[in-house]
Amino acid sequence: MSASTTPSSRPAVTEREAREVAEAAREQHWRKPSFAKELFLGRFRLDLIHPHPLPADEAAQRGEEFLAKLRDFVETKVDAAVIERDARIPDEVIDGLKELGAFGMKIDTKYGGLGLTQVYYNKALSLAGSASPAIGVLLSAHQSIGVPQPLKLFGTQEQKERFLPRCARTDISAFLLTEPDVGSDPARLGTSAVPDGDDYVLDGVKLWTTNGVVADLLVVMARVPKSEGHKGGITAFVVETNSPGVTVENRNAFMGLRGIENGVTRFHQVRVPAANRVGQEGQGLKIALTTLNTGRLSLPASCVAAGKWCLKIAREWSAAREQWGKPVAHHEAVGSKISFIAATTFALEAVTDLASQMADEDRNDIRIEGALAKLYASEMAWTMADELVQIRGGRGFETAESLRARGERGVPAEQLLRDLRINRIFEGSTEIMHLLIAREAVDAHLSVAGDLIDPEKSLGDKAKAGANAGVFYAKWLPKLVAGPGRLPTSYGEFKHEVDLSGHLRYVERTSRKLARSTFYAMSRWQGRMESKQGFLGRIVDIGAELFAMSATCVRAELLRSQGDHGREAYQLADVFCRQSRIRIEELFNRLWTNTDDLDRKVVKGVLSGTYEWLERGIVDPSGEGPWIADATPGPSRKENLHRPIR
Repeated sequence: MSASTTPSSRPAVTEREAREVAEAAREQHWRKPSFAKELFLGRFRLDLIHPHPLPADEAAQRGEEFLAKLRDFVETKVDAAVIERDARIPDEVIDGLKELGAFGMKIDTKYGGLGLTQVYYNKALSLAGSASPAIGVLLSAHQSIGVPQPLKLFGTQEQKERFLPRCARTDISAFLLTEPDVGSDPARLGTSAVPDGDDYVLDGVKLWTTNGVVADLLVVMARVPKSEGHKGGITAFVVETNSPGVTVENRNAFMGLRGIENGVTRFHQVRVPAANRVGQEGQGLKIALTTLNTGRLSLPASCVAAGKWCLKIAREWSAAREQWGKPVAHHEAVGSKISFIAATTFALEAVTDLASQMADEDRNDIRIEGALAKLYASEMAWTMADELVQIRGGRGFETAESLRARGERGVPAEQLLRDLRINRIFEGSTEIMHLLIAREAVDAHLSVAGDLIDPEKSLGDKAKAGANAGVFYAKWLPKLVAGPGRLPTSYGEFKHEVDLSGHLRYVERTSRKLARSTFYAMSRWQGRMESKQGFLGRIVDIGAELFAMSATCVRAELLRSQGDHGREAYQLADVFCRQSRIRIEELFNRLWTNTDDLDRKVVKGVLSGTYEWLERGIVDPSGEGPWIADATPGPSRKENLHRPIR
């Protein structure tokens, strides 16, 4: 096919076709055990996470040595206020991070990287991100989803030898999937990669390209048209940013993370060697999703850092600020917020470290655990930051620069709130994560009964599915009636000065209740289950709380056994579990008592204009322009804002 062939327009896809694309991209089989998958099925497999896995001594030593160097660097070379003020990380800071090896933390030592484990990589991201969240994003976008991780999992040996040494020391990478009119619906991807001899020719526009403004290498997802000798489909490519036809058209600005280099990138007739294709044609989405299984853990790491900082500021401020004759921390209204921040920070670190260590061991499938960690941490960190702003009062709303200007400590609480907000959207919004996790959580049901509830299947297929489902449920349902959670002596090794065994019994009982609720819902709604997003979201949120409770108890026992603040860890775990149980019971109540049906009716009314009268009495300060920018392929008419850092 000629390189001058006009790229096809964005495909029009039905809802079913979009689901089929997403389904084809997910991992179809469970080859390894999964704690979270079992949890959703009503099976509390504590043996999969307890005793808590630990890194090897050599890996821990290497990690600790790098953390010491990184701490010295960010304490002496990074000025967070300058990054916030200028909305840019200084080039000399980025150069210093390169010299330190921070861009090669996850890259194997044989390619010039540091070869850190996921645990220590996340600890490094927490440390760097606490100095400046923009730095944490720079490093994680480069290594968690940029060129190094896809090549580690799917690259050829030749690709690894060509690109990984560059990524470890000199080159910055970015990941490009989103388009102006394509977010979580990749079936509509418009960027094309047309085969032409030994090359592919890229045309299209990518939006929100984190690191894209300064990147040297890009992972680009593009659609290869099906033709003779080409399977076609969404495919991943490594693209050199300095290739002719690559233009960074805009450097985007946001409410938070003001130092990130996020842009709009246009490809016009960009020639990419076939040797730069990662994996096979049509494998792009699977590569993206597999990369994100561990890549998503960088976000919980940043949330842990945020929680630790919230706790530090809340402690120091609430002890210094007096009201009505005593420090505000001793007023119950404030004290409950501090307790929530302390307990939740402990839980987020437990979840992140456990999921990361499980990723390092590679003996468990952590696709659900990684997704739960991202979902839960992003929501809870935002709440903690909001509570910190409330504790600080007017000072929480005031900028750090303004506080400094009038002689007070420049505490950037409002900045933290702005910086954390994107985590509920990055790498899968909360709503998308609910659906993604729910799909994995009900996988066992769909495996045996999927054809039974599929309206397009034949009667013969339905009969066969019905028989298979009968066998599965005859064995599975009786196991949901009773378990160790009903025995008062279960999990006795978690009973010390503070008793956590009762919380683990609660998790075991509640996991069975959760599985029963899911089964009841599938029986009630069958094929309509996928449209019950409110119900599915609550199911997932309950599972996230149970996972967090489990991780918290296991971490507390680990610290106790190591003599590392074990008593205090047990206290924090106990408080967190009690708070979590209250949230879980509320979520269970809302499974069946909610306004979901009424909400749908109101939405129809809003969209049809029924309530348009309610909008009267305001002016809209929004500027003119289309809701979605034109992304028609073609040559760029804008200045190239690409700014490589050398």
